[in-house]
Amino acid sequence: MIPRLLIQELHKWSADSQRKPLILRGARQVGKTTVIRQFGRQYDQYIELNLEKTEHRLIFERDYSFEQILDAIFFLSDASRHVPNTLIFIDEIQNSPEAVSKLRFFAEDAPHLQVIAAGSLLESLIDKTISFPVGRVNYLALRPCSFYEFLLASGDNKLLGYIDAQDIPDYAHDRLSELFRRYTIIGGMPEVLQHYIHYQDMSALRMIYERLIVSYQDDIEKYASTNMQGHILRHILLASFQYAGSRITFEKFGESNYRSRDMAEAFRTLEKTMLLKLIYPVTGLKMPAEIKTRRAPKLIMLDTGLVNFSSGTQKQLFLSSLIDEGYKGRIIEHIVAQELMTKTHSVQPALNFWVRESRNSQAEIDFLFPYEDMLLPVEVKSGPSGSLRSLHQFMDAAPHQIAIRLYAGPLKLEEAATQNGKPFRLLNIPYYLIARLEDVITHILY
Repeated sequence: MIPRLLIQELHKWSADSQRKPLILRGARQVGKTTVIRQFGRQYDQYIELNLEKTEHRLIFERDYSFEQILDAIFFLSDASRHVPNTLIFIDEIQNSPEAVSKLRFFAEDAPHLQVIAAGSLLESLIDKTISFPVGRVNYLALRPCSFYEFLLASGDNKLLGYIDAQDIPDYAHDRLSELFRRYTIIGGMPEVLQHYIHYQDMSALRMIYERLIVSYQDDIEKYASTNMQGHILRHILLASFQYAGSRITFEKFGESNYRSRDMAEAFRTLEKTMLLKLIYPVTGLKMPAEIKTRRAPKLIMLDTGLVNFSSGTQKQLFLSSLIDEGYKGRIIEHIVAQELMTKTHSVQPALNFWVRESRNSQAEIDFLFPYEDMLLPVEVKSGPSGSLRSLHQFMDAAPHQIAIRLYAGPLKLEEAATQNGKPFRLLNIPYYLIARLEDVITHILY
């Protein structure tokens, strides 16, 4: 199995004396069930319910008191209520609104039991008459595997040691760069990575990609509130891979005739499934930055490997030594966005990009990274620092003197100046260190 960093967050949750039942969010096939089973091994007693099974779902849907619900859970699982170190995992909980609403009672009436639930698109699938346990549950999110998890699964502890120490010799830089290029091509879906690491055969991954995409298409009907929305959702899912990494408009998206309002609603629905993410711009230069939701967002799909497969760019990327240039530079921006989102297990990761206040301006910064009390500009570029025109415009107006360039070169600090002469410090950070971005910034600056 691929080691997942989410396990560390689960241990923190388990050790918290004030913990509440935990809902684990994430798109299908990102490994939610697998990681909870792996985590469950530390317990004296592990109970798993799957609410796709009628007998498990009826536990919550019959007119039982909470005490009777507990009796049914332990009876059907052949488990004992007297084992103190017990984890109850309720999988596919979106199949039972009643089960979701009753999570609150575990916190109120059985705090000694540790409860984790997993499901997709919970908010949209819960009947409006059912009380969602707001404030009575905790949330974490699981996304595709990061590059760091890819290295963990590969078992190369020496390379991991270099990344953790941020002391990268030239030969390790070359190896890490090549592995990151390979990771960019195949993406981070657990089944894909597992198969590749075991067999080292990229051509054999085609069937896995196809099966994943078909499974997402088959799920569309569950997410649609009307037949029309079902058509729009299917169109978005099929068309979005071609637009991944670029800014989009809702009106007639993907050469359709669908109206902006209907398209925007459908995109919001798919965001809840975590199959895609819309990243909106900000115009401010310091925190808290106001998000401009009326401006065109960037579209980020669940996984870059799925984007490469669906858009037919995998062979092009495989043959090129410069992943920066693949798909007009959109693939490297996409994998950077994916890496930045996998750095956090928040359901709503804070990820934005910057544009100038003037609508006629072309100035745009790829991403903003919050560090201490600063919003640091992040450019994904392969060219020399002097060509970073938008970055210079940002730094001219910024209340600090720190900028970041993510690129294929080695880790280094550069004393630079804008075209107007303002000095700033440019942190040139290789792509494979995104997982350690805060630590790298601190290490270089201090």
